[in-house]
Amino acid sequence: MVAPLLEITHVFCCPNRVRGALSWSSGSGGLLAFGTSCSVVLYDPRKRVVITNLNGHTARVNCVQWICKQDGSSSTELVSGGSDNQVIHWEIENNQLLKAVHLQGHEGPVYAVHALHQRRASDVELHTLIVSAASDSTVRVWSKKGSEGRDLFLASCSQDCLIRIWRLYIKSTSLETQDDDNIKLKENTFTIENESIKIAFAVTLETVLAGHENWVNAVHWQPSFYKDGVLQQPVRLLSASMDKTMILWAPDEESGVWLEQVRVGEVGGNTLGFYDCQFNEDGSMIIAHAFHGALHLWKQNAANPREWTPEIVISGHFDGVQDLMWDPEGEFIITVGTDQTTRLFAPWKRKDESQVTWHEIARPQIHGYDLKCLAMISRFQFVSGADEKVLRVFSAPRNFVENFCAITGQSLNLLLCNQDGDLPEGATVPALGLSNKAVFQEDIASQPSDEEELLTSTSFEYQQMAFHPSILTEPPTEDHLLQNTLWPEVQKLYGHGYEIFCVACSNSKALLASACKAAKKEHAAIILWNTTSWKQVQNLVFHSLTVTQMAFSPNDKFLLAVSRDRTWSLWKRQDIVSPDLDPVFSLFAFTNKVTAVHSRIIWSCDWSPDSKYFFTGSRDRKVVVWGECDSSDDSVEHSIGPCSSVLDVGGAVTAVSVCPLLNLSQRYIVAVGLECGKVCLYTWKKTDQVPEINDWTHCVETSQSQSHTLAIKKLCWKNYNGKTEQNEAEGAEWLHFASCGEDHTVKIYKVNRCAL
Repeated sequence: MVAPLLEITHVFCCPNRVRGALSWSSGSGGLLAFGTSCSVVLYDPRKRVVITNLNGHTARVNCVQWICKQDGSSSTELVSGGSDNQVIHWEIENNQLLKAVHLQGHEGPVYAVHALHQRRASDVELHTLIVSAASDSTVRVWSKKGSEGRDLFLASCSQDCLIRIWRLYIKSTSLETQDDDNIKLKENTFTIENESIKIAFAVTLETVLAGHENWVNAVHWQPSFYKDGVLQQPVRLLSASMDKTMILWAPDEESGVWLEQVRVGEVGGNTLGFYDCQFNEDGSMIIAHAFHGALHLWKQNAANPREWTPEIVISGHFDGVQDLMWDPEGEFIITVGTDQTTRLFAPWKRKDESQVTWHEIARPQIHGYDLKCLAMISRFQFVSGADEKVLRVFSAPRNFVENFCAITGQSLNLLLCNQDGDLPEGATVPALGLSNKAVFQEDIASQPSDEEELLTSTSFEYQQMAFHPSILTEPPTEDHLLQNTLWPEVQKLYGHGYEIFCVACSNSKALLASACKAAKKEHAAIILWNTTSWKQVQNLVFHSLTVTQMAFSPNDKFLLAVSRDRTWSLWKRQDIVSPDLDPVFSLFAFTNKVTAVHSRIIWSCDWSPDSKYFFTGSRDRKVVVWGECDSSDDSVEHSIGPCSSVLDVGGAVTAVSVCPLLNLSQRYIVAVGLECGKVCLYTWKKTDQVPEINDWTHCVETSQSQSHTLAIKKLCWKNYNGKTEQNEAEGAEWLHFASCGEDHTVKIYKVNRCAL
């Protein structure tokens, strides 16, 4: 079997922040389906991997529901509703999309869906019934070809913190002869007429459950399952509330009174409770969906059924992901997003399993502004920019390095030897503050114990110290990520007049370049910083509007900048007389309104690994390669020009990245990200023809399930330096790159180098 050219290896995402965006399929090996941005993600909680993405909605997915089979086997159909006014019926086969049917009719966003299989009395075939409710104040029932009379229990929840269980049953048409003195529950009756047949139903209030202290957002019955060929229907109810707890309810076996069996939830952290909850197929696992997108998974202890332990589950940004970077060794990824968080994803390498899964192992920054960009200063140091005028520099604490080594299998002594100075243990955020404050060993030692704190506390003062060091052997839970994985802030960089937009670091890690939003030339200046003293080195003034991206050449001789003003500028480093002096850059080449090739904003740029050429991508759908031209003119301004034919990729270009390795034919490998969410791979090599012809080769592009559903913000190839997978069995054959986008997701792809 021929290996595919392009595969997705890992996906990081989380559910949308709406009720009903989560559903767990019935049957063995049930998959978890949830809406993330405009996609429906199928996730396997046992293997801890994303199985596939279902792309079809054009706006946020608001609700998802698996359709349970009557024989208790694994579900293969699900239905989803979105803000695009659509209901989509999906059919799955072998964990891949078989067919999608778009049901159009609503005139407003769809917020609730439910579906079931039904067999009519006069028909042998099963029929699929789908019910959808939307903000257009309509409930629609959809029927597709494809009941028995018994009591039904309906659970409802509301903002009064209570759960009510209602009993729905068919009311007997015979005359009632009961004594009026008997006490009986008040019942409401209604009649349904179908094909001249009238059926009377009655509804009574069975019980009221009080246990939550805030709004109850969701209730979910444990699904039925087959045991020894007999259909079992456990009477257990799960509820999720804004009080950060999830409660498992069941009637007492002797008295029949509904009681709380298990209560689980979040402790600490700046969170706002749960939106939704679900059982797995046999009730041994429960999951909650939190306000900030996080999933919380608990598993029942087989030896002690009343004990539930937290489990590892997928996590990711709950808003657009703006930037990402591989670490210099190519062993983890750091991302920033408009959800105001910085997240670090790394592989979990277990001794007893060959499969490696990636997880979020740290959340170095939880900010108060939307984050826009970042750059790696060293392996465990980065700088981030947000919708503020300040750049912030972060360094990894000792506790993170210890946990990183334990989870990824790295040598702790080797990593600690490369760290300078006395590392803090961790970090914490003061009340009403934005800066992560370092926590040292002596700070932890001086903390009073919980008992001492209770005895000596005279007021309800906010306790600033929230960090507690711990050694992990597996990826942390959401509670741990929120409180114990922050990195201390070591420096603030002031100098820009408006919100930071992009940042880049030289390959020698000696210089940092930053730029901010600008509408005038003086504000569009690029500031160069010394990463040792953190002092400003130089201001580079040329562009008249916002600089959208910058890139240092691999040999650090040039700095390239592209701008919203549709031009690029190339700055050359001057020869340094003394090693103690900071490098100075001067304008080497540029384009203007006359020489410009791009007619729209230039979003992205990157260098070839040999520093000979640079690539630019624009909203005008063009990708152009630039380099030194064979010209008789000695003027510096005209020494750089287009070296390729203009590549039209068919859509607005938002990201360009060049692989640090060439393919087997010694051609440059270029990844292009589009505004529609698609990633295209090309190879390019300069030819001797004038003009350039057939220099570009289209290799592959992502399929619908592999693509993002909104604009791609950044593409980044993995670094290959002889210490990573390049030395392993598949290292010479497979290349890796990561992507992030406005659809809240981060994806890692692997590319078959031999097939390019």
